[in-house]
Amino acid sequence: MHVFTTIAGIVIILAVLLDAFETVVLPRRVRRQYRITSWFYRRAWAPWRKITTHIKSPSRRENFLGYFGPLSLLLLLGLWAGALIFGFALVQFGAGEHVQISNERITFWGLIYHSGETFFTLGYGDIVPTSVISRLLAVLEAGMGFGFLGTVVGYLPTIYSAFSRREVQISMLDSRAGSPPTASELLARVGAQFQQLEFDQTLREWEHWAAEILESHISYPPLGFFRSQHSNQSWLGALTTILDTTALIIAGVNGIRPEQAKLTFAMARHAVVDLAQLSKANYDPEFPDRLPEEELTRLRTSLASHGVQLKEGVEFEEELQRLRTMYEPYSQATGQVLLINLPPWVRTDTKRDNWEAGPWDRAIQAKSLAALGQARARQQRIDDHF
Repeated sequence: MHVFTTIAGIVIILAVLLDAFETVVLPRRVRRQYRITSWFYRRAWAPWRKITTHIKSPSRRENFLGYFGPLSLLLLLGLWAGALIFGFALVQFGAGEHVQISNERITFWGLIYHSGETFFTLGYGDIVPTSVISRLLAVLEAGMGFGFLGTVVGYLPTIYSAFSRREVQISMLDSRAGSPPTASELLARVGAQFQQLEFDQTLREWEHWAAEILESHISYPPLGFFRSQHSNQSWLGALTTILDTTALIIAGVNGIRPEQAKLTFAMARHAVVDLAQLSKANYDPEFPDRLPEEELTRLRTSLASHGVQLKEGVEFEEELQRLRTMYEPYSQATGQVLLINLPPWVRTDTKRDNWEAGPWDRAIQAKSLAALGQARARQQRIDDHF
């Protein structure tokens, strides 16, 4: 029995250390080998998603989903700490010898308490290791506790730094492509005042952003669960908008050369495919078509009203369809897993962008109208006087 508990404790400790090392320290691949973190997120995300189906308000549902990313980080760190404490308690139970100051019988639950106070370096001294092995284990666990605290101190700021960099570019997309962002708005607002060098620079910035998204989300998978500050924005929505826009340019937009668009499309497509694998998304042939024929006609009309002309003919439509099949299934599958709505190709609502809205708008407008009315009345009195 003691041999079994010792072996079980060693296995638990090594498994947790390997999982933490691969999660925090080791440069990751898309196909990760560590299992505890993956298992934790699969088991935690499923009930969280199920609860959201009972929340009717979209804004409240999005707020509730926004809690999962930060909370899951704390729970994951707690899971690692609890597993290490339990593992060391098993090893101490099987291989160590202890005395208790109160002369009470030392039970396994007492050793869990001793393991916890050693791990967090409390050092009450009410349970004292007496054998060489138990003392070595106590020193090892205390050192591991210091390392764990260092991990927490370093890991969380790194996560939030990557999140902040991601959100800055998404916020900038608000004034350029609307809320939510769409390819038609981006081309209408930026492409209508088109200058090739400036437009290429914009696409180059998004190419760099897509590369950073790929690196940060593979290195720190919990970032995928972090929601943006506004319910109509998301990292997946922004990535899909850039892919939609570059696909249109590559297929053919009159007056816009596609060289930089091809580079940006390649980087963004690489990101969306790898992150779909990371989120364990599955292909579904029943996904709805995001750009049916009538939507494409509306897209042409909308862009033409802003002076942006798409090329005509079957060749354009075939090329656009080919490009869409390279990324849309991955975007849709990832959105289904993470409960993120993809943006449409053409904006259908008439709501203002996020930057135009404010909590005092109605009061300010009412005051402005009242002041305007008073000014007109004064002008009318002056006119009547003369």
